[in-house]
Amino acid sequence: INAEYGEVISVEQQGRIVQELEGNVMRCVKDQNGNHVIQKCIECVPPQLSHFVVQSFIGQVYTLSTHPYGCRVIQRILEYCTDEQTAPILNELISSTNSLVQDQYGNYVIQHVLEYGKPSHKSAIIQTMRAQFVPLSQHKFASNVVEKCVQYGDEKEKLIIVEEVLAPRADGYSSLYIMMKDQYANYVIQRLLEVVDNETRDLLLTKIKPHLPALKKYTYGKHIIARIEKLIGSKIV
Repeated sequence: INAEYGEVISVEQQGRIVQELEGNVMRCVKDQNGNHVIQKCIECVPPQLSHFVVQSFIGQVYTLSTHPYGCRVIQRILEYCTDEQTAPILNELISSTNSLVQDQYGNYVIQHVLEYGKPSHKSAIIQTMRAQFVPLSQHKFASNVVEKCVQYGDEKEKLIIVEEVLAPRADGYSSLYIMMKDQYANYVIQRLLEVVDNETRDLLLTKIKPHLPALKKYTYGKHIIARIEKLIGSKIV
């Protein structure tokens, strides 16, 4: 099957081709070439004809989302399928959020929901990640998801993240300081400084100020200093 046929043949012909896939959907998804055919089916074939394709993924969403080809297929479902079709897919994604954000492929699926999903789905993901924003910000893959939470969460959700970053730790260390000199988490702090309201930014800057001399000693701390200087338009150290 040529993946481009879906764009030039009739709906009836599309239906016949799709039916040939029945029973082989999962095998195609995990195939280097077959996954493109499944993606085209989802993009081009009417939902009533491709319904069985989406149905075959129920109960397999975590496995597919952590697969190099499967994660692309899940993203196409979220983009092109009906609310009825995506609802069970999203439920599985949300229930596995904290594992998916730490996966090299799964993190892209969760980022996709945060960027393009409905507010209720974004909120569900952010709520699932609560109390984990600081450690997840220090993770190679999850940190990208935390950045998306900061960027696409509403004002109340941004404040939840800020509160976690500024909350006192039992060990006496500052989460904010640890994040600012971390190779991944420093980007989360930079993003926060960019998108929060003026009052919250001023609060963050007040908390950051005592750490500025120490930050100069660290490569990633210098990134924070450069970002602040760009935001305020003047040198700070």
